[in-house]
Amino acid sequence: MAHIALVDDDQNIIASVSLTLEAEGHLVSTYHDGLQALNAFNEEMPDMAILDIKMPRMDGMDLLSRMRQTSDIPVIFLTSKDDEIDEVLGLRMGADDYVTKPFSQRLLVERIRALLRRKEILRADDADVNAPVKKNLIERGVLTMDPLRHAVTWRGADVSLTVTEFLLLQTLAQYPGFVKSRDQLMDVAYDDQVYVDDRTIDSHIKRLRKKFRAVDPEFSAIETLYGIGYRYNET
Repeated sequence: MAHIALVDDDQNIIASVSLTLEAEGHLVSTYHDGLQALNAFNEEMPDMAILDIKMPRMDGMDLLSRMRQTSDIPVIFLTSKDDEIDEVLGLRMGADDYVTKPFSQRLLVERIRALLRRKEILRADDADVNAPVKKNLIERGVLTMDPLRHAVTWRGADVSLTVTEFLLLQTLAQYPGFVKSRDQLMDVAYDDQVYVDDRTIDSHIKRLRKKFRAVDPEFSAIETLYGIGYRYNET
């Protein structure tokens, strides 16, 4: 069971999605605007948040920006149909995924399951102290990744990544110099039954670069091979 926050000003969506998630065994907290949700998150952060973009008082973009100052919990955006600008901006700001309205309840549940599974994979707990080698530190030049603690440093400086960003970087860094196609990265970041397009992976990569360049303006370890994919270069 996960504690999921649902933030949307549409009462029909609040009611229907809440019932679906509660039937899945989750605890659901609902809010009708971003400011109301932010006040609640300051008291207790949920395990995951589903945010509508267009809301009164504080929209989903502003709420996500505030959240990312202190938390890297998985976030799914609900966007209007054909509103590609919102989708791209949301991913670049640190959302893990988006679902376009109108959406099927089944699709949303599958996206939630995928994100929670990825979060569980990366969660550190006391039982993992003697974890197998594959879960040990990943060190590539000045990059250090600790999958147990979901921690990343670059030249000794902490870099905060979302679950999706961490998994994408981990996939690239595990095999430096080898090219990973967008399809391969999609397989890592999303379950087989969840369709995403190239724009989604590209937006996550741009977000990754931006975060690393915030601590090192010369960061260039993630290379683009146009028409092919991406690779990690530790030199």
